[in-house]
Amino acid sequence: MPHDVSLISTIATGFGLALVMGLIATRLRMPPLVGYLMAGVVIGPTTPGFVADVHLAAQLAEIGVMLLMFGVGLHFSVADLLAVRRIAIPGAVVQILVAVALGAVTAHAWGWAWGGALVFGLCLSVASTVVLLRALEARGLIDSVNGRIAVGWLVVEDLVMVLVLVLLPAFAAMMQPGSTAATATGQAAASPQAPALWLTIAITLAKVMGFVATMLLVGRKVFPKVLWWVASSGSRELFTLCVVATAVGVAFGAAKLFDVSFALGAFFAGMMMQASPFSHRAADESLPLRDAFAVLFFVSVGMLFDPSVLWQSPGKLLLTVTIILVGKTLAAVGLVLLFRYPLNTALTVGASLAQIGEFSFILAGLGVSLGLLQKEGQDLILAGALVSIAVNSALFGALEPALNWIRERSAFARRLEARDDPLAQLPTTVDPARLTGQVVLVGYGSIGQQIAERLQAEQVHFVVAEENRDTVDKLRQAHVAAVTGDLRDPATLIQAHIARAAALIITTPDSLLIRQLVDMSRQLNDTVRILVHAASEEEARLLRQDLAIEAFVQEQELAHGMSRQVLAALQPASAPPPEHTP
Repeated sequence: MPHDVSLISTIATGFGLALVMGLIATRLRMPPLVGYLMAGVVIGPTTPGFVADVHLAAQLAEIGVMLLMFGVGLHFSVADLLAVRRIAIPGAVVQILVAVALGAVTAHAWGWAWGGALVFGLCLSVASTVVLLRALEARGLIDSVNGRIAVGWLVVEDLVMVLVLVLLPAFAAMMQPGSTAATATGQAAASPQAPALWLTIAITLAKVMGFVATMLLVGRKVFPKVLWWVASSGSRELFTLCVVATAVGVAFGAAKLFDVSFALGAFFAGMMMQASPFSHRAADESLPLRDAFAVLFFVSVGMLFDPSVLWQSPGKLLLTVTIILVGKTLAAVGLVLLFRYPLNTALTVGASLAQIGEFSFILAGLGVSLGLLQKEGQDLILAGALVSIAVNSALFGALEPALNWIRERSAFARRLEARDDPLAQLPTTVDPARLTGQVVLVGYGSIGQQIAERLQAEQVHFVVAEENRDTVDKLRQAHVAAVTGDLRDPATLIQAHIARAAALIITTPDSLLIRQLVDMSRQLNDTVRILVHAASEEEARLLRQDLAIEAFVQEQELAHGMSRQVLAALQPASAPPPEHTP
């Protein structure tokens, strides 16, 4: 029976050719995503042979963005987002302004009208969600301090772009070439549009705040309960279906009801579900789908690429790529250094943002439809995206060698890398007697706070090691010994004086981080007693078996059980451990 198989043919050719091209790229010592992009070029409308459905591929790619952002949200709590707000918000805003200025001035110098030039600059200012997250995940950086700053920066960029997408049609008449609103003498003509413009801005901001409020007030309570209810059925298929339906459904509903992006909606849905004890399982269950649809994203980008731009406008393409790879990177690096972060953090954030992606395509398409951006601009943006995405992975791979090379040859770079963070070391006012036989408490979330309160009540000395700088700052003000830093870096444990500690309490449920911390602490102090928070009973059993440590699961059991064990270990053998009073 004849029927339309465009969806099946697009998926089949996309996956099949991506596999072949990805393997070839790997053999040539290039990232697989370069092969995925080239697969898209091969089946795109600008090359001979089979042509896949571009519109279907774009929609499939959107599903990949939703699932990927949902997975990031599962590992990225509201506290993590707020922890980097001091650098992510001003950093993202200033970096967007710098990129817009560079792109707009360059395009205007080519003879473009200011309206199209501004749209061109906006398209170059926002990084790709998928590319950034894939690069961070591939290197295990997504849960690090540097990774959290980059993800927080990206979320702010997405929020700004949501506002731009809504306001651009309102500005279009003002920025049209030759319109009275676009000239200095056209103030009278522009003034009637001002009330409507401000009303549009107010409505947009109200919708975004309404979405965030709905997620914080309703989603945080509803999503974990729904996940628990489905998990209690014992059906793996229903659990996976619940995860996918939540990610895609919330993203779609957020776009329709609040006019926010699919990616942002899915990200907040994941953050709300992060409070569930099944969040780690949800992340694992959705991983194969996230990987598969992420491949389709790169294929869809390649399908949009028109190779003719390479020989028709090579100079313009070179300048476009330079703004993306050099201009944005230098702006981000400089801003991070101004906030007194070390050089490795600045370079990581800079490399993370040295590409453009899905928001750029949407903005470019809207600019063309509004008559602001010419077709050449859209082709340059797509070509710049393809080149920057292909180069970005190599840029990440070159970070560590480049950092080592700079350190060896520049005393100034060594000072930037070794700059003292006042919160990364304990103040000299801490009594040295409190740094022998103390407890090192890793993490100061809800569990860590309960443990700290119990230790304080029993007058047991402890040092908090926490990645959130604001939390450490507040603890210092409350006269609590605390240090900040990357928990994967042995220097953080060293600054907490783990070498002379009696016990180490790890409150993060991240099993990989737990194993790294246990290994580092035993190298620094082979007699330290270790107690950890496991994500599940099965994980607790494996940790006890593999690492010979004490593992707890439930928060209440964890907080009080760990405290009792440590207090019992620190008290004389003749003294019974204190009883817990509910």
